[in-house]
Amino acid sequence: MGVRLLVLVVLSVALMVVDARFALLKPVRSQMSLVLMQTYWITDLPQRLYQGVASQFGSRTELVAENEKLKTENLLLQGRMQKLAALTEQNVRLRELLNSSALVNEKVEVAELIGMDPNPFTHRIIINKGERDGVVLGQPVLDARGLMGQVVELMPYTSRVLLLTDTTHSIPVQVNRNGLRAIASGTGNPERLELRHVADTADIKEGDLLVSSGLGQRFPAGYPVATVKEVIHDSGQPFAIVRAVPTAALNRSRYLLLVFSDNRTPEERANEAAQAQEAEDKKNGTTPIIPATVPKPAAAAPVTPVVAPAAAPVATAVKPATHTAHPVKPAATKPPASTPAAAPAAKPPVTAPAARPATTAPATTRQREE
Repeated sequence: MGVRLLVLVVLSVALMVVDARFALLKPVRSQMSLVLMQTYWITDLPQRLYQGVASQFGSRTELVAENEKLKTENLLLQGRMQKLAALTEQNVRLRELLNSSALVNEKVEVAELIGMDPNPFTHRIIINKGERDGVVLGQPVLDARGLMGQVVELMPYTSRVLLLTDTTHSIPVQVNRNGLRAIASGTGNPERLELRHVADTADIKEGDLLVSSGLGQRFPAGYPVATVKEVIHDSGQPFAIVRAVPTAALNRSRYLLLVFSDNRTPEERANEAAQAQEAEDKKNGTTPIIPATVPKPAAAAPVTPVVAPAAAPVATAVKPATHTAHPVKPAATKPPASTPAAAPAAKPPVTAPAARPATTAPATTRQREE
C-alpha cells in the first residue's frame, strides 16, 4: 500500500507540473469536459427542480403583481428604445456624411453559469457555451448591469471566464463624465476594483461611472464597468488611491451575455466602406466627388514652374546690363571693344564670358591713369 501511495503521489505531482508548465494536457482536459458536463448537470439538478416546483406553486397575488411590474418596465423600455432608434439612425446618417464605415451593433448570445472555480484566490466561472457554439478566446462576457470578464479557456461545450476582480485581470476604462482614461485592475475582492497610476490632480471623484474605453481592442467601448467609491489623495504620493465597485453582480448573476463584436481591422472596414459608397454611387447614377476634384490640382501644378523660369532670365539680363553700364566710358576710346560688349547684351548666356574681360580691362587702365 505504501508503494502504491508513493507512485500515485509522484504521478499526481508530475501531472500538476506538466499541466502548469506545458500545454500537452489541454486536449485531454477538453475531452474530459465532456464527462464533467454531465456531472455539472447532475449537481445542478436539485436547484433547478426546486425552482421549477416553487414557480408552479407561486401565489396568484405575486404573479399578478409581477405581471403588472413587468408591463410597466416594458412600457418604459419601449419608450427608451424609440429614442435609441432615432439616435441610431441619426448616427448612421452623420457617419454617411463623413464617409465613414457604418457602426455595426454587437451580436450577443445568452449563456448560463454552471460552475465556479473552487480556488479562493482565483475568480473564474464556467458557462454552458463552448467552442462548438462559436465562442472564442478573449470574448467579452457581461450581465444585465455591466461587464463581468472575458473567456480564457475553451472546451467543446463549456468555457472558463476570468472575472474582472481577479488579481491577474486589468481593463482599460474611462470616466464617463470627462473621458479621463485609466486602468482598472482586480484586487481579489469580488466587490472592489482599483485604478492604477491615476495622477493625484486628476479630475475624478466619488460616484463617477467608469465605462470600457475599447483601447485594448478586447472589450467593446461604452459598457459600464464600475462606479468610483473612494478617492484618497496623499500629498506625499504622486498617484491617488482610487477604489471602485463593479456594476455587474459578479456573485449573483446566473444568466450572462456573450458579445460577438466585429473583428475586422480598420483597413478592412475602410475598404468595405469605400466599396459600399462606390456601389451606392453607381446605383444612384451620381458622379463620385473625389475623382472630380483630382484633375484640378494637377492642372494648377504646372502653372507655378512656368512663372519661375520666366522671372529668372529677366533678373539675369538686368544684371549684365548694369555691369556694362560702368565700362561705357572706356568703350568710347576703343571702338572695336564696344561692339562685342553690345552684342552679348542681347544674349545673356554670351555676356558672362564677354563681360569679364571688358570690365577688368577698363578698370586696370583707369587705375593706371589715376
